[in-house]
Amino acid sequence: MHLITWNTQWCCGLDGQVSPHRIVHTARSMADFDVLCLQEVAQGYSQLRGQPGDQLAELQALLPGFQVFFGAAVHSFDDQGRAQRFGNLIATRLPVLQVQHHALPWPADGQQRSMPRMCTVVTVMHAELGPLRVMSTHLEYYSARQRMAQVLALRQLHEEACAMAADPPLRVDDGSPFQPLPHTRQAVLCGDFNCSPLSAEYAAMVHSGGPAPWVDAWTQLHGAAPHPPTFQLFDRSCSPVPVACDFVFVSADLADKVQWIEVDLKTQASDHQPVLLSL
Repeated sequence: MHLITWNTQWCCGLDGQVSPHRIVHTARSMADFDVLCLQEVAQGYSQLRGQPGDQLAELQALLPGFQVFFGAAVHSFDDQGRAQRFGNLIATRLPVLQVQHHALPWPADGQQRSMPRMCTVVTVMHAELGPLRVMSTHLEYYSARQRMAQVLALRQLHEEACAMAADPPLRVDDGSPFQPLPHTRQAVLCGDFNCSPLSAEYAAMVHSGGPAPWVDAWTQLHGAAPHPPTFQLFDRSCSPVPVACDFVFVSADLADKVQWIEVDLKTQASDHQPVLLSL
């Protein structure tokens, strides 16, 4: 299974051009992906650089044969009453068993800019791996307090899902919302975590304690080798040096199934670099 995760900056490249087509083309040049996880997808934000349109509709049209699921972390309205949505997208050609959208904590931190954050979860069925939860997220950039709260919430979501897989609800086959849903320990968590591998937030994510630990797919294959940079590789306006902040974590029972992980270090179709995972 091939999965690509990418913070697209509303599909705005470093040339200032907004192009969902370029994003999809670049992702396809990396791999014949089964799952595509995009962060910073926009609808209705005409004042953003490049004036993005309805990117959900554009991306759906560019991905025939894929089901597309969008989770809006921000859903507001402009001064004309027109809807504005900003969030995460998961597209997959695999059979989909369940979709969930989880708002992440947003504790008050009035000294910092911030926006709501969320995690979209799509449970898919893979012929060899079986059921698998794909979790895509984008954590707070400015507030360390909020970012840590969001990391801890992601750990809790995974722990709850694993507990549900071990002890599922009473089976009721009556066609109601109480009908059985798929539960699995197997999961991939990816996205822009806005922290470095040396940060407290990263350490909290991969902390081995607890019933459901996460494993960084990069360190699973490469040990202590530095993560490739995924942000500020070409544009240093936010940081004087390139940093790694886009990660792919896998549940412990998937760690030995990680075959390959790589970062596209050439594209400038966004201010972030896409990451490819092969299981």
